[in-house]
Amino acid sequence: MTYTVAAVLGVLGALAVDVALLRTRLVAGLTFWATYPIIFGFQLLSNGVLTGFGVVRYNPDAILGLRIAYAPVEDLAFGFALVLTTLSVWVWLGRRSGSAPTP
Repeated sequence: MTYTVAAVLGVLGALAVDVALLRTRLVAGLTFWATYPIIFGFQLLSNGVLTGFGVVRYNPDAILGLRIAYAPVEDLAFGFALVLTTLSVWVWLGRRSGSAPTP
């Protein structure tokens, strides 16, 4: 399995967790999309440093080759999946305890 396929599966899995499994539906709300650029900016910064200085290297045959700030787009997809899954679980747990508002 290539890194690209794994990234796509990660995004699809995160969307399934958010929309179907936990039903938090964060991706359907404005709050998620209004705040995600903050996370995205820091992700570009950290990925840019790690990949730009060669701390992390990728097999060119396993990625698409498209990079943003030195980071392969697959890294950005994985970051999205990780953030969405984490926030979905956090909101879901908050709702179960009765301490989180619905978005």
